[in-house]
Amino acid sequence: MLASRMTRAGVTLALVLIVAACSPDPRIMHIERGQVTPDEFSILPSKPIEIPTDLSTLPPPTPGAANRTDATPREDAVAALGGDPSRLRTDGRLSDDGALIRQTTRYGVDPNIRNDLAVADAEFRRKNKGRLLERWFRVPTYYDAYSASELNQHSTLDAYRRAGVPTPAAPPIVAAE
Repeated sequence: MLASRMTRAGVTLALVLIVAACSPDPRIMHIERGQVTPDEFSILPSKPIEIPTDLSTLPPPTPGAANRTDATPREDAVAALGGDPSRLRTDGRLSDDGALIRQTTRYGVDPNIRNDLAVADAEFRRKNKGRLLERWFRVPTYYDAYSASELNQHSTLDAYRRAGVPTPAAPPIVAAE
């Protein structure tokens, strides 16, 4: 009687372990693990408040509408790439900025890039989902999975400096004492 209960308990435990090991969504980085603080990426900085020289030129307030100090990431990105943000259509696409479009598409455009990347990412995550105990205890496997793709910043900087490429943003070379 006791042996049959132990056998059933062992089989049940084995089934639970097998089901737990077959996670359909292999996640490499568990960002929410240990999340007890606010998400700093959910806060967008606003533009500085500007006071015009003539306060009578201010538009009337429109609750719920856009504000002059609201963040405009699409327009800021277009401006950073050398484009004209005023040429953005209301749907966020560029309407007539040929120079920016030529520059960003100079190596070609793949219309299926999102699907291709989604498939490649799902396959990569399936192959790099971590060991059984890592998945059980939600240990991040992100750094192990991507270590082969990691750029060695110091050797790359040295290679650029040897080639004579200016590196003004990098720290200066410190002579050994």
